[in-house]
Amino acid sequence: MDQPVRELSYAQAIHEAMAIAMEEDDRVFLMGEDIGVYGGAFQVTGDLVARFGEGRVMDTPISELGGAGVAVGAALTGMRPIFEFQFSDFATLAMEQIVNQAAKLRYMLGGAVSVPLVMRFPSGSGTGAAAQHSQSLEAWFAHVPGLKVIQPSNPHDAKGMLLAAIDDPDPVMIFEHKLLYKTKGPVPEGRYTVPIGKAEIARAGRDLTIVATSIMVGKSLEAAETLAAEGIDVEVVDLRTLRPMDTATIIESVKRTSRLMCVYEGVKTLGLGAEISAMIAESEAFDYLDARIVRLGGAEAPLPYNPDLEKAAVPQVGDILSEARRLVQGKI
Repeated sequence: MDQPVRELSYAQAIHEAMAIAMEEDDRVFLMGEDIGVYGGAFQVTGDLVARFGEGRVMDTPISELGGAGVAVGAALTGMRPIFEFQFSDFATLAMEQIVNQAAKLRYMLGGAVSVPLVMRFPSGSGTGAAAQHSQSLEAWFAHVPGLKVIQPSNPHDAKGMLLAAIDDPDPVMIFEHKLLYKTKGPVPEGRYTVPIGKAEIARAGRDLTIVATSIMVGKSLEAAETLAAEGIDVEVVDLRTLRPMDTATIIESVKRTSRLMCVYEGVKTLGLGAEISAMIAESEAFDYLDARIVRLGGAEAPLPYNPDLEKAAVPQVGDILSEARRLVQGKI
């Protein structure tokens, strides 16, 4: 029987997923700065402390490294912690626990232990939070074997992928773009999961493949509608998972369209687009290309505070339109 579907915001979908997991499993608990009575920096945890108590919705001191260490230790004992960073930028303070402990312990101990840990990272630009609070660092984490890295682009996937992450025996890093929290979309009631490691064709097309992540999926879809009126049929691949990456879906899409553009907010150099481009160059899809691959990523600069400069530092719909036109028209 199909589950009823409602319109929820991205933040509400995440909140609902955490509540479902906590109701089902006493091992699931939340940690983070100001996630209790305050409800989280972006009000995602909301009333969960009132529903489940301070023993399961735990405000942590202002020490990301210490909190992450507690979360890793709790996961090693069989608990299922969900650790929220106020901003993804603050993960830089906890890299020792994330990269050297959580990611490696299963391997170093020969599979004798698992680290069922979820870390949530509000990320990205657009809120005027300036250089130290607006970065997109997901490619850093995707570089590390042992971590799974996901970027839901809509409320449906935010709920389903979070529930899948909580079920997963390995550490999962969830990057949630801050501008997506208020966006709304259809979300089924109750439990469902969206598989980690599987991309989605958000829009089918024949002339160009755009592989996009997070907020760039919506921008790419908006651009695709404009381009359709011009006779350019764009296929949009919502990557959803950075690691493990669904390379098969990308390869098959590029074989159909013969053109590829990667759109992501992180800095262009050594970013997600570089990995996708190299993967295609090494695959059978390379022989199908009719044009060179385009990477459309963030500027080679810290994120500005000024709103106009901030927008100029990351891809916008207009940038996607102009690059797509040039690519399909053979001007690149």
